[in-house]
Amino acid sequence: MVNTKSVETPIDQAKDGLRIVVARGRGRGLPKDRYDVWMANLGPSEKLRDAILRTNRLAEYSRRYVQELSEGGCIDIRNKKIKNNGQKFTLRLLQHLASSGTVTLLCNCAEDEMHCHRHLLKKVLDGRV
Repeated sequence: MVNTKSVETPIDQAKDGLRIVVARGRGRGLPKDRYDVWMANLGPSEKLRDAILRTNRLAEYSRRYVQELSEGGCIDIRNKKIKNNGQKFTLRLLQHLASSGTVTLLCNCAEDEMHCHRHLLKKVLDGRV
């Protein structure tokens, strides 16, 4: 099962399972006990994130984010410090983990933010995109 939450939402040890921050930035001052793993490569690129903040074109943002998730290659050229050794493998791993337990995708967006990429990522993992 895949859930989504804000990193600020209270932790539910019984329901959250593996807590993964799926954002390029972990969040300044975020204590390490708020998450289990940080997967920066699953967040939208800085270029895409900045574009959506300027234009607010949500349909285009969704399309481009899902496209970024399916890109191959060994280096993410938009973020030279973050190696992307095949997103497909990361996505398959998360699907496998979610098939036998709970995976909670975390982001710095507010809990009620419906346009956060963590919801799109959940749809990808659930096979709905």
